[in-house]
Amino acid sequence: MKWLILLLGIASNASASVLVKLAMLPPRKFPSLSEPLQALANWPFWLGLGLYGMAFVLYAAALARLPLNVAHPILTAGAIAAVASASAIFFREPFYWTTILGILLVISGVALITARVT
Repeated sequence: MKWLILLLGIASNASASVLVKLAMLPPRKFPSLSEPLQALANWPFWLGLGLYGMAFVLYAAALARLPLNVAHPILTAGAIAAVASASAIFFREPFYWTTILGILLVISGVALITARVT
């Protein structure tokens, strides 16, 4: 269950980032109080904000079940890998071999940080 909570936290965090990016693409723009109707119509922004909140709650739930030095690196590395992949898929942003290498190095680093020496 603890790993499912952490995985859902990663998915919520990465989805929120994708939605906020979508919310900032034309014709949408950053919600402003001077244009309240346009701000309310920017549904990707508000959904992304809600998902960031959900990611925080899931992270807190994961911390109740896992050590901080395990939960935080896994959540962060998972979000980095997921956002890098999603940016290439949804926004056609460049995905260079260095991106793949960087993701692998981050995952390797997290594996070393969270490894338990017995």
